[in-house]
Amino acid sequence: MRIRAIVAAVSGALALSALAVPAAQAAGSAPNVTFSNVKVNKGSSMVVGTTKASFAVTYTVTHASTLKATDFATGPAIYRGTSVTKPSDLFVSDEPGTCTAASTTVLNCKATLVFTVNGDWDLTNSEAGSWNVGALAVGGGGTKWTGGLGTTKVLRAAKLTADATPEPVKKGKTITVAGSLTRANWDTHKYGGYAGQSVKLQFRKKGSSTYTTLKTIKTSSTGALKTTTTATVDGYYRYSFAGTSTTPAVSSTGDYVDVQ
Repeated sequence: MRIRAIVAAVSGALALSALAVPAAQAAGSAPNVTFSNVKVNKGSSMVVGTTKASFAVTYTVTHASTLKATDFATGPAIYRGTSVTKPSDLFVSDEPGTCTAASTTVLNCKATLVFTVNGDWDLTNSEAGSWNVGALAVGGGGTKWTGGLGTTKVLRAAKLTADATPEPVKKGKTITVAGSLTRANWDTHKYGGYAGQSVKLQFRKKGSSTYTTLKTIKTSSTGALKTTTTATVDGYYRYSFAGTSTTPAVSSTGDYVDVQ
């Protein structure tokens, strides 16, 4: 759930964002809790394509002995800006986390961050990259925000293809390997070519499990790839992209060529 310009869009029976407005916190005492061990998507980047995507978040809540677990609700948030209470952009989990008591004052919790690319609160291309991690607790007429709980990334999904021809080919002859690198465009809700990116042409000999790099080329203005190499032995050709700050690494499926 995104909160933009201090306006909350409410979804679900108990959406945290219904109460989670940083600049206009509800009156009353905020829950006396602390957050730790926050892990978004098991520590991996959140890679989003052109459809709805959900990612698990786990965290630990330590609360005052005077509080009961039923006295408050908690959830994760990711934000950009100087602080979680003064964000330039903010996403909060739609629903409160579900928690299991580890002791009388410690809860182990899990929640979900949900992103859409074609909804009312969708991602835009400018939001790809690094985010700060925070959390909130709502209860007792107040809201407590906690920032600085780590960092995570929200990245635009990429696709990479490779097609080696001719198949089969005579030893010593030229092989042409064509392909394309595309990535999710969150503004158009489609995949589009990723221009000007360095991509490695790699080869794996039949019977081997290791790819070696033959050369590095750049994608065209439409994300297209095309280069040649000399056929020597049977094996698989693929393209491999190392990724950028906004797009994850990706490798194509290896295309097998029989050398005769």
